[in-house]
Amino acid sequence: MQTIRTALNLQTITPSMTLAITAKSKQLKSEGKDVIGFGAGEPDFDTPEPIKQAGIKAINDNFTRYTEVNGTMALRQLICKKLKEENNLIYEPKNIIVNSGAKHSLYLALCAVLNPGEEVIIPVPYWVSYPEMVKIAGGVPVFVQTTAKNGFKMTQDDLEKALTNKTKMIMINSPSNPTGSVYTKEELEVVANFAVKNNLLIMTDEIYESIIYGDVKHVSIASLSEDIKKNTITINGLSKTYAMTGWRVGYAAAEEDIIKAMSSIQGHTVSHPASIAQKAAEAAFSLDKSVVEDMVAQYDERRKYMMKYIDDEIKDLSYIMPDGAFYLYVDISKTFGKTYNGVKINCALDFASALLENYLVAVIPGEGFCTYEYIRLSYATSMKNIIEGLKRIRDFLNQ
Repeated sequence: MQTIRTALNLQTITPSMTLAITAKSKQLKSEGKDVIGFGAGEPDFDTPEPIKQAGIKAINDNFTRYTEVNGTMALRQLICKKLKEENNLIYEPKNIIVNSGAKHSLYLALCAVLNPGEEVIIPVPYWVSYPEMVKIAGGVPVFVQTTAKNGFKMTQDDLEKALTNKTKMIMINSPSNPTGSVYTKEELEVVANFAVKNNLLIMTDEIYESIIYGDVKHVSIASLSEDIKKNTITINGLSKTYAMTGWRVGYAAAEEDIIKAMSSIQGHTVSHPASIAQKAAEAAFSLDKSVVEDMVAQYDERRKYMMKYIDDEIKDLSYIMPDGAFYLYVDISKTFGKTYNGVKINCALDFASALLENYLVAVIPGEGFCTYEYIRLSYATSMKNIIEGLKRIRDFLNQ
C-alpha cells in the first residue's frame, strides 16, 4: 500500500468548484470562440502610469536587493499615514507588515494566531480561500448562514449560535466578495462588542474599501474603540484600488505581538515582498485620488447598467444590491427544475455549465462561495462585454 506523503491537514482542502468552468472557458477561447467572461476578480484597468514608472525607476536605480522583512520603513510610514487619514487608525511602523498580496497577509495572520483546533467564524457566502486558509493554518472554519434579507451580513443572533469554547476569531469582509455588501457602522459595532465581550480576535479584509458607491461609507471596525482595535487584524492591499493585482503588495495592521509573529513566519519563508513592488507601492500612496475616483465612476456606470438590464429584461433573476466591490450576486433559483436541451438545472453549477456550453458566457457559480442558488457576475470588464453578455444570458433564459 502506498504511503500518503503529503501533510494530513492538506487532505481536507477543497478544490475550487469553479475550476471546471474556468478550464472550459479557456478551452473555448483557445478554439477561437467568442467567450464573454464575467468571472474577473481583478480590475480591467491598467496600473496607473506613475506607479509603473516608479517600478521601472527602482530597477534602473538597482533597488533590487533585500529589504527589511516587514517592508521598507518608507512604505510602512506611508501606510500609517494612509490608515490615519482615511481610516481613523493610529499605528506606528512597528504595527505594520507588508506582504506579497493581501491573500498572503490573511494567511500569515491566521498562521500567527491559530492553534490546532481553534475555530474561526466565517459568514456565508464567503470568498473561496477563507476556509481553506483556516484549515491549512490548523484551525476549524465555522460557517454562519447569513440571509439575503439583510445583505448577507452577520447579526448578533448569528454570532451567538456560532460561539463555542474553541472560538478564536471572527472574519469580516466589507465590502464583500462576492456580494458587494458593506457593513454599516452600527452593524460593525454589534460584531465589535461581541468580540470584546468574548475576547475574540477580528480579522477584517478591507481590500475593496475604495470601491464604494453613492453615499455609502466604509468604516474600519478597528476604529470603533481602543478595545476592539487591540483585538483586530486589519488586512488591506493595493491590488483592487490601484489595479496592481500582479504586483502583489498587501499589508496588515495589528498589535505588535501579532505583527512580530507574522514577521517571523515571513522572514523564514519569503523574506519580504519584492523590493521593486514596494517602490511602486510608495508611488501608489502618493497618487492623486482622482485616478481611483475615475475607475470607481466607471464601475458604478457598469453596475447601474447591469442592475437596470436585469430589472427590465430578465424577470427570472434577482440580485443583492452591491454597495461596494465590483460584483453582482445574482439569484438564479427561479430557473431550478427547468431544462435546457434536455438538461435539468438544479444548481448554480448546472446553470453556469449550460450557459457557457451553449451561449459562450462564463460566470462564477455560487458553490464556490457556499451558496448554490447564486452566480457571481463581475463588472470589472468592458461595457461592450457587459451589454453582449447580458443579452446572451437573457436569450439563454428565454429558451
